[in-house]
This record gives sequence, C-alpha cells and structure tokens, in this order.
Amino acid sequence: MKIVSYNLNGIRAAMSKGLLEWLRQESPDVFCVQETKAQPDQIDTLAFRELGYEHIYIHSAEKKGYSGVAIFSKQEPDKVVVGMNNTTYDKEGRVLRADYGDITVVCVYIPSGTTGDVRQDFKMQFLDAFYDYLLSLRRERPNLIVCGDYNICHKPIDINHPERQTGVSGFLPEEREWLDKLEASGMTDSFRQFCKEPQKYSWWSYRFGARERNAGWRIDYHWVSGNIPERLTGAAILTEAVHSDHCPVSITLD
Repeated sequence: MKIVSYNLNGIRAAMSKGLLEWLRQESPDVFCVQETKAQPDQIDTLAFRELGYEHIYIHSAEKKGYSGVAIFSKQEPDKVVVGMNNTTYDKEGRVLRADYGDITVVCVYIPSGTTGDVRQDFKMQFLDAFYDYLLSLRRERPNLIVCGDYNICHKPIDINHPERQTGVSGFLPEEREWLDKLEASGMTDSFRQFCKEPQKYSWWSYRFGARERNAGWRIDYHWVSGNIPERLTGAAILTEAVHSDHCPVSITLD
C-alpha cells in the first residue's frame, strides 16, 4: 500500500501544472491532499476517477479559495469521517479520516501562524485540540497514519540554517515541543525511520530562488502509530514533483 500526501497550494493550479500526469505515473493507492483552495463543485473529480480514484472525499473550508483537504482513493474505505467534531476548526476544512481494515488514515492541514499573533494563537489552540483528537482516536483505532502539512519543523535537521530561524513561526519552541509530545505519546516520524540525512525538505518559499538553493523546510509528514512502524517498507520525499511550493511525501507499507 502506497500513501502519498501533498499540499497542492490550490488543486486547480496544480492540475494546470501537470499534476494528473504525475499522479498517473506515481499511482499511490491513497492520495491525500491539503490546501485544495476549492469547493467540491470546483474540482474536476472525473479526471481523478479516470486514473482509478473512484472514491473521493472532499472537506472544503466555508471560506472560498481557502484551506481544504481531500482524499482520493482507489479502494473504498470502510468508514470516512469529516472533521474533528469541532466547529471552530472544521469550518476551515482541516481534518479528514478514512479507515481501511485495521488502518486509519488521517489527512490534516495544520494552520499556519505566519500572518501574526492571532493566527499563531489559533494554531496553538488547534494543536491542543488535534492532540486530544488523536489520543481519543487511537484508543479506538491504534494503527494511525497521520499525514499532511504540519507547518512545523521538528528538529534543526529539518530546516535550513536553523540558527537564523529563532522566533519564526513553524520553528518556535512551543511548536517543536508539541511534536516532541506527539512522539512521546507513541507516534513515529516515518521518514526518519529510513533517512537520517540533513537537507531533506518538503517546502520552499517562492522567493529568492529558495527551491533552487534548497533553502527549505520539512513540514510535511506521515506520523504513524500502533503497528504501522513495523509494517513500513519505505518513506520518501518526492522532490521532483513541482506542482506547488511543497512537494509530496510518501510511505509504503505491508
């Protein structure tokens, strides 16, 4: 089973840049998308169905052109749950869950705090609510794959020039401590099971030629729990995909 997660920074824009051709070649079983920036009727679902993704679940934000998550699946899930049952966050289209046998896939788009103190506070409140959601879910469904754009670099190895990033949203001590807490609760950063190397990033600013210089951040993850770490056969950052300011991240498992 291959699961790919990709912040598209607008699904319609990404489709105009060759997303479908890339997806045909990559052919994951489950394709999780963040930042769709589209309402369901604005997404050409037929084009995805023609690639074998017969089961499509879209959770858009109430605000048009903003946020939004989706799951495109070749196999029909046993169960799909939209949101966290929390109106404050669910109206922004940030969490979508699909169950496959004993595995639960959660697609998440964690808020950014880069626009100021109000949104940074919102981000931290979301993180607290999402942590409680995951703890509760794991009691029912222990084998989680929580993929998406976390908008946090966990460790200095995950960001370019960490010494320059003091006080920057996405690398704040309290944000990194939240990922420490997630790890201490029994969740695993799948990519670091397979790769300990530095300069492995999944997002680059559009400014200053950041991608060409690989001045990036690793903020897209598959965090996993239960017996998933033992079932993983690979994890990768797919830097050759250039449909967004992010690139996709993938895992494969038995």
